Amino acid sequence: MPTLFIDADACPVTREAIDCARKAHIPCVIAGDSGHNLMRHVRSGDPTSPREGFWVDVLSVPQGPDAADFAIVSELEPGDVVVTQDFGLASMALGRNAHAIGVRGQVYDKRTIDALLMVRHAEKEARRNPRRRTSPKGGPSAFTAQDRKHFSRNLWSLLEECRLRETI
Repeated sequence: MPTLFIDADACPVTREAIDCARKAHIPCVIAGDSGHNLMRHVRSGDPTSPREGFWVDVLSVPQGPDAADFAIVSELEPGDVVVTQDFGLASMALGRNAHAIGVRGQVYDKRTIDALLMVRHAEKEARRNPRRRTSPKGGPSAFTAQDRKHFSRNLWSLLEECRLRETI
């Protein structure tokens, strides 16, 4: 049975991801730095220790760059699913034969992750260039209710696909 891992640092769809895990009856791990109250996402009746079907746990890591990412990767098994905005974490998950989905519902793929990483690198280099003449765009567009629905729909489909593979 797959486990759903949520990279909860700045994740706008933590509740939706847990709801999908609850509905799919699979375990869920919320990972984030110790400065956040990750337990706020857990319902009072949710089981919080490993058992058959759905349960939810919190993986609290020290504050620091990529601490949650590396904690998640160290726990991943093939077939698990990771919710993340981070292309680097998505790439590491795919490299461990797990699945990864972005917070807007983009399912990451081994065939395209390298291109996403190259674009991220090029954008980072452009931001470092002191001779850049144009001002930054201001980041991604605002997160909408439609984004939440798209994420939930795609995560549900991905979890169902993983469960079907598990039974074959």
